Amino acid sequence: MEKFTLEILFQIIGIGSASGLFFNNNSLYVIGDNSGFLYEYNMQDKQLNQHALIDNPTQNIAKNLKPDFESLTHHNDTLYVFGSGSTENRNKMIEFDLKNKTVLQKNNLVDLYGLMQSFGEIKPEDFNLEGAIFDGENWYLFNRGNGISNKNTIFTIHAKKLDQEFALIAVNYKLPKIKGIRSSFTDAILVDDKIYFLATVEDTKSTYDDGEILGSFIGRIDLKTMKIDFTQKITSSNKFEGLTLYKKENGKIEFLLCEDNDTDVLETKIFKLSLSLKN
Repeated sequence: MEKFTLEILFQIIGIGSASGLFFNNNSLYVIGDNSGFLYEYNMQDKQLNQHALIDNPTQNIAKNLKPDFESLTHHNDTLYVFGSGSTENRNKMIEFDLKNKTVLQKNNLVDLYGLMQSFGEIKPEDFNLEGAIFDGENWYLFNRGNGISNKNTIFTIHAKKLDQEFALIAVNYKLPKIKGIRSSFTDAILVDDKIYFLATVEDTKSTYDDGEILGSFIGRIDLKTMKIDFTQKITSSNKFEGLTLYKKENGKIEFLLCEDNDTDVLETKIFKLSLSLKN
């Protein structure tokens, strides 16, 4: 790993507690963990649109009621938005058509999440999905190990659709620490044959209650071996929870990041992270 730079690129008014990003054709799609909307921000025109993902959506849903949309991934023209599964009303997965800007399907993944907990030996109170990748053949779902058991787990589900028969693999990871507290997955994307992930250190033993933020890492996993290539601390103060590819050229890769500010304030800063790459 060589040098990195981290800078604030711009701020969006109207989105709070951002938890997931997808960049496509000058548009930045954003989800917030306390919102019932998918947000679409045109970076050229600086226009913000919102698309309802649930019935009767609002921008600041009470913590005990929110669907807790923590991760999104895409394949072809469909966005897949996942609830964290950390409580019984956080089990939704929404399929959204990027061309027609409409919801294609609403899914309840309670049975799948229950099976994943059993297979991965993760207690319900330690189950908290915060990253998702779909490559057309496999789903990679990332459990954030911020519960008591520190289970940072990647579930690989071999299936084109999550309601079909599938093969399931679970791999646990020990992520780096800050001040003796282990970091935990907060998002991930696939670039070529590498998984890039975010991990944050938060001083809490709960998947529900927030704690003091101590910093965040970027890391990379080789898709063939599923082993970590590197981790790099990028901040001591930000809780980064969203990651999307911005540019990749000339030995450099750029990502857009968002942070969960854990407040009701409807403001979101978008950061640009630039990395110099080694093979």
